Amino acid sequence: MSPTDPSPAKTQPPLLAVRGLRKSFGANRVLDSIDLTVDRGRVLALIGPSGSGKTTILRCLNGLELADGGTIDVAGELSIDFAQAPPKKRLSALRDRSAMVFQHYNLFPHKTVLENVIEGPVGVQKRPRADAVAEALALLDRVGLGDKRDSYPFELSGGQQQRVGIVRALALKPQLLLFDEPTSALDPELVGDVLRLIKELAREGWTMVIVTHELEFAREVAHEVAFVDGGVIVERGDPKQLLRHPQHERTKQFLHRLLFPF
Repeated sequence: MSPTDPSPAKTQPPLLAVRGLRKSFGANRVLDSIDLTVDRGRVLALIGPSGSGKTTILRCLNGLELADGGTIDVAGELSIDFAQAPPKKRLSALRDRSAMVFQHYNLFPHKTVLENVIEGPVGVQKRPRADAVAEALALLDRVGLGDKRDSYPFELSGGQQQRVGIVRALALKPQLLLFDEPTSALDPELVGDVLRLIKELAREGWTMVIVTHELEFAREVAHEVAFVDGGVIVERGDPKQLLRHPQHERTKQFLHRLLFPF
C-alpha cells in the first residue's frame, strides 16, 4: 500500500502548509508563530529538547489540539483559520486527512490486533467491514504480524505494538502520516524494526512529519529537519547540512548534548 500520488508535483500546492500557528496552555505559550511546509512525498523531521513544542505541533496538525491562531492548509483543498473557532466539519476533515502514530502505541487493550486496525476504517470512515478486514490482514502480513491478528496488545512486545500502531494509521489511507517519537518507548533492540518500516514508507513516497531524537535516522530518512525550541522553529534545512553544520548557537548546543550526553 502506498499513496495514490507519492511524487511531489511542482504544479501542485504543498500537501501541508502551516502559517503562524500559535498555542498556549493557560499563561504558557507552547507554540509561537510556527511556519512549515511539506510537499507531497516528502519527510520533515522535528528535533528539539523535551517540552519544546514538537508534540503539540503534531497534535495541532491532526486536530487533537485546537490552535489559538494561525492557519493549516492541506493540499490546497482544505484550509482552517484558527483565528476563529473552526467548524466541526472542517476539523473532522482535517483529522480524516492525517493519521498519528503515538509514542506509547495507544492501542485499545480490550480489542485484538485486527479489531484495533479496523476500528477507524469501519467505525469512523464507515467502510465495508469485509474490505477493511482484507486490507488490514494484508498490512499485518506486510509487517510480519499476520499471525498476531487475534492477539491482544498485552501479548505483544513493544516493537510489535508499535508496528500495529503504524498499520492502524496506514489502514486509514491518510494523506499525511504523523509520528510522535515512535521509538522512544522501545527497548534498544526493538528500535531497528520500527525504523526500517518507517524508512520503507518514506521510500514509497508517503508524506510524513516525524518527531524524533534518532539523529542518524533523521539524516537518512528526512528531506528536511527543523529544530524546535521554546515553541519556535529556530533553524531548518537539509538534514546532512543542519545536523553536521548547524548555524544557530542553540542548535549547536542541543546537538552537542545529544551526541555527547556525559
